This record gives sequence, C-alpha cells and structure tokens, in this order.
Amino acid sequence: MSNISSSLPVSTNDAKPNPNFTRRTANYHPNVWGDYFLSYDTSFEETNDQNKQFQLLKEGLRKVLVSSTSKNFSFTLNFLDSIQRTGVSYHFQHEIDGVLLEIYEISTKDNNIIVLEDDLHQLALLFRLLRQQGYRILPNIFYKFKDQTGKFNERLANDIQGMMSLYEASQLRIHGEEILEEAYKFTHVQLTKSLTTQLSPFLATQVNHILGQALHKGIPRLEARHYISFYEEDPSRDENLLTFAKLDFNMLQKLHRKELSNVTKWWIKDLNVPTKLPFVRDRIVEGCIWTLGVYFEPQYSLARKIIIKIGSIIAIIDDLYDAYGTIDELEVFTNAIERWDICCLADLPEYMKFCYTTILDVFEEIEKEMKNQGKAYYIEYAKKEMKRLVQAQMTEARWLHCNHTPTINEYMQVATVSIGYPVLIIISFIGIEDTTEEILIWATSHPNIVIAAITISRLMDDIAGNEVHIR
Repeated sequence: MSNISSSLPVSTNDAKPNPNFTRRTANYHPNVWGDYFLSYDTSFEETNDQNKQFQLLKEGLRKVLVSSTSKNFSFTLNFLDSIQRTGVSYHFQHEIDGVLLEIYEISTKDNNIIVLEDDLHQLALLFRLLRQQGYRILPNIFYKFKDQTGKFNERLANDIQGMMSLYEASQLRIHGEEILEEAYKFTHVQLTKSLTTQLSPFLATQVNHILGQALHKGIPRLEARHYISFYEEDPSRDENLLTFAKLDFNMLQKLHRKELSNVTKWWIKDLNVPTKLPFVRDRIVEGCIWTLGVYFEPQYSLARKIIIKIGSIIAIIDDLYDAYGTIDELEVFTNAIERWDICCLADLPEYMKFCYTTILDVFEEIEKEMKNQGKAYYIEYAKKEMKRLVQAQMTEARWLHCNHTPTINEYMQVATVSIGYPVLIIISFIGIEDTTEEILIWATSHPNIVIAAITISRLMDDIAGNEVHIR
C-alpha cells in the first residue's frame, strides 16, 4: 500500500445484507482499576526544600555536562548515556545538542566515519548516541572487529559491556547495513550464551533486560525506571545524577497520577460512561500509559489531556461500530458526524445522543484551549480526520452487514483509517504549543513516515487480535 486515500469505499456491490444481523455485545471485562485513581492525594506534593534541592542538582549536572568534553572523552559518552537513560535529558536538551555536536566534530571525518581507538564499548556507544541524534554516521568502523574469516572475533564475547553496547547500536541499523545485521545476530547469540555463565547479578540483570526490550522501542518512563535501578548498583554511578533522576521521576509520577485522576473523574463522574454505555471498553489507565509513550514531559500536560480524551472517544466509536450499533443506527450516526451539528441530535437513538454530544463537547473544549493560543482553527484538521475515521468504521460495518470479504487492498485502505491513529497523530500535534499549521498540513498529506507507522500499527493490532481470537 503506497497511499492512504481520503476517499473510502462506501458500498459493496457483490454482497447481500445479512437478514440475521442482531445487536451484538463484545462482553469486555470491567476496568481492573475500578475507582483507584479517582482521587489524588495532594499531601504528597513537593516541599520548598525538595524543589530547592532539585534546582541545585540540576544546575550542578548542567555544569558537569557542558564542561565534560574538556575532561575525558569516555566519561562524556557514559555521562551522556546515563542522563538519557535515567529519563532526565529533557532538562538539558540544549546542552546535549551542543556536546554531541562537539563530539561529532572531534570523532568523525568528512565522510561521517568515526575515527577512534579500538575500544568496542566506546565506539558502539558513540555510534548509537550520534545516530540517535540524527547524524548520518556510517557503521564501517565495526569491520575492524572481524577476524580473518570475515566473522566477528569470538574473543569479543568476553567484553560484556562492549557486547551490550554493540547490540544496542545494531538496533539502529537501516536497510542494506550488512555489518550491523551481522553485529545484531552475533551479539544476540553471544549475550544469550553469557547468561549461562557466571555473570555478576548486576550484569546478568542488564543483559536480560536489553535482550527482552530494545532501548529505542521502550516506553521512556518504564525504561527510565528500569535503568535507575541498574544505575543504583553501578559502582561508577554519579550520586548527584542518581538523586536528581529519582527526584525527577517521583515529581513526574505525581503529575501523571494527578492527570490520570482528572481524566478518570471526567470518564466516571462527569460522563458516567460505565453506566450510560456499558458495552464500551473502560481503558482509561491503559490510555494514559499509551499517552506517556507519546510525550511524558511536564510541558505537555495539556497535550496529554487532549489526546487521552480523544483516544477515549475513539474507543467509544470503535465499540459503537464493532460491537453494538445496528446498521441502520450506524448510518444515521455516520451522517450526523459528517454534518457535525447539534441539530442532528433529534435523529439519533437515545444511547447515541450521549455519544454524539460527548464527541461535540470534547472537540469544543479543545477548540477553546486552542483559542487561548490563537489557533482555534487547528481543530478543523482534527474534525476532518474524525469524519474519515467514522466513514471507515461505517464501511467495515457495511462489510459485516453484507457478508462482504474485502480484498487485502480494500481492507488496508479502510483499516488504516478505522484504527484511529490518523486522528491521534493530528491531535498529538495540536496539543503542542509550538505546533504550526504547516506541520498539520504535512501530517494530513499522508507522508511516507505516517503511512508506514499506521500500517505497522494496523498489522500489529490485527496480529494481536487474531492471537486472542485463536485462544
């Protein structure tokens, strides 16, 4: 599939309506959290002394970071890595950009090839840090670690730290980089074998973790939590960084919990969705965790509130079309969304009136937030994607009603919209204060990176759903 069309198939010419169609329910399990997050205990807010300590540590770490390249190159690389892994790099992004630029200029030639000594850990770490930053670093440097047979030298397996660094560097390979493909296979095999030897508990825990979870594919907050535990056991740790990381993690966790409490109150108390729409999934907690994978930093609090509410709306729509609404009700609801007018309320059945007003109210709330920034018109981009989502859901409902089996091309054209990610992508940009209209125009023009992300998400979702169905 090379494109995601804005026009979706709306009818099936080779199928007949199913006369036995009845209202369905999916019997989703209740929210396992209940009302646990309904309240937020303000007694755990930070004290002035804690805030003062936090700021002093932050300034101290900033000074160490900006002066690190004049000290020891290896120290700088490891310090940068620890700052990023502990989840506090967002405090020092400007400084990190400058340090990595300086490192890039020192350690590479004009053709983006690293020029350094033969330390595997240092080279692999440098490669990963620069490539993560967007520098087009070539992997040729790793050929020096091969033996005369053209394979990676088996003696490298004794350097566990170097092997872990090379394994993580190889995760950033792109198509055609055979040396990194070989490095990935080699390090994966050797690190797996190392778990059967007498590794220290400290190293064994790290090896187990990186084999189970690629660093750049993990949820940042979870990865930070894991690494802080590792770092606490590291003899070479920086005590100030460790203390700062713990303070930062706890402060952010309190903010995230407060946000979760607010959205839980909105879902349970304000809307009363569990009672009014018992057929709908209640996955507010899971949705909040998903949102933290998009952005966790404190400056994106408003953006998280917006995206979790829209995500919850998408879940309602999905269950409405997939698990409850009749074909006639869904046709009326689809037309109402297309018109986007409160006057359409009179045409809807009672339970759909609640769904419809909730959608309109949430979008109106977002529009007011954007108006405060002088960007009220941004919401029109989100409305357009929401209409496409509902049209895609309606197409799938017609397929089911008419016993129509779509071709793979038909299916992917519709299913990559019905999954809801096109809406969420636009909403994730709208909530960021420095988003421009040019960004929204780009995101809605179906660029390749968006098409790829949505396609992968659709297929992963289908695979997971099929596995559940098979069980």
